[in-house]
Order: sequence, then C-alpha cells, then structure tokens
Amino acid sequence: MRSDAREAAFKIVFADLFGGDGEKNFRAGVYRLAKLKEEEIAFAERIVNAVLTHKDELSGEIAETVTRFADYRIYPADKAAMLIALAEIKYMDDIPPVVSVSEATAIARKYSTEKSADFVNGVLGGIINK
Repeated sequence: MRSDAREAAFKIVFADLFGGDGEKNFRAGVYRLAKLKEEEIAFAERIVNAVLTHKDELSGEIAETVTRFADYRIYPADKAAMLIALAEIKYMDDIPPVVSVSEATAIARKYSTEKSADFVNGVLGGIINK
C-alpha cells in the first residue's frame, strides 16, 4: 500500500532532519521492517529522493507560510510530513494534491501532537491555495 510506503519515507525524512544522510543501509532497514514490496519501495524512494533533492526549496515554502513562529519551532514530525506532501504535490504529478495532504495529515496525527494534524492541514492548504 502507498500509505505504508509513505510512512517508511516519513521515517527516513524524519531521520534526515536530525542529520541522517538517508544512507542506503538505513533505508533498506526501514523498508524491511515495514515489509514493503518492490513497487512500494520504488514509490518510497521517489518520495525520499524528491524531498532530499529539493529540501531547501520545500522548507522555504513551509517557512514562508508559517509566519507565526520560526521554522526551527515546527515539530520535526510535522515538518517531515509536510516535506513529503509538498514533494508529492510539486514533483509527482500522478498523485492528486488532496491525497498528499490527507496522507500527511494522517501521518502527523499518528506520529506527532494532538494538534499537529490540523496544523499540517492548514499549512499545506495555505501553500496549495497560493
């Protein structure tokens, strides 16, 4: 399922926010633990590679939209979920933006704070509606 692949990609992007380099052995371990099939791994890799290639640009869009406080104050789980959604929206034309936002919201709900899903949804909505 693509949701499982997104969740695996989220874990890799989340680790990268703390200085990980997305090293192949780490990625392989995440995919193995998630029990992803080859096509799911390929999908997750597309997401991770898009995020890592365009991370500064995507982070800049988030920072421009979140004006109430500094970028460093965004919970890393929220930021990772938003980076994944934005990478899908901007660089993966086969995924409807509403699906990317919905999946990011679900990831934030699972891995972050009680209010994170609404925050992620609001920020992504603000970016999409620019």
